[in-house]
Amino acid sequence: MKPGIHPELKRVVIRCSCGAEWETLSTRENLRVDICSKCHPFFTGEERFVDTEGRVEQFRRRYQNQDQAKGQGKEKEKGKGKK
Repeated sequence: MKPGIHPELKRVVIRCSCGAEWETLSTRENLRVDICSKCHPFFTGEERFVDTEGRVEQFRRRYQNQDQAKGQGKEKEKGKGKK
């Protein structure tokens, strides 16, 4: 390895928003994370519902009015042809 071109490794502490800390080596000085293995729902077994209404239900509700409007338009066209 060539001397002087590689970054210097330092002992740093990684801090999570839940308060957990780990000591490791890094080229950066301050490391902070939002979520870690101690607070992530996958590892803790907790269920967290960020969105109470699912994506499919949102889609159906959003486009339900458009489908009904299309159906009413077809009924009007059928009524015009019978005169």
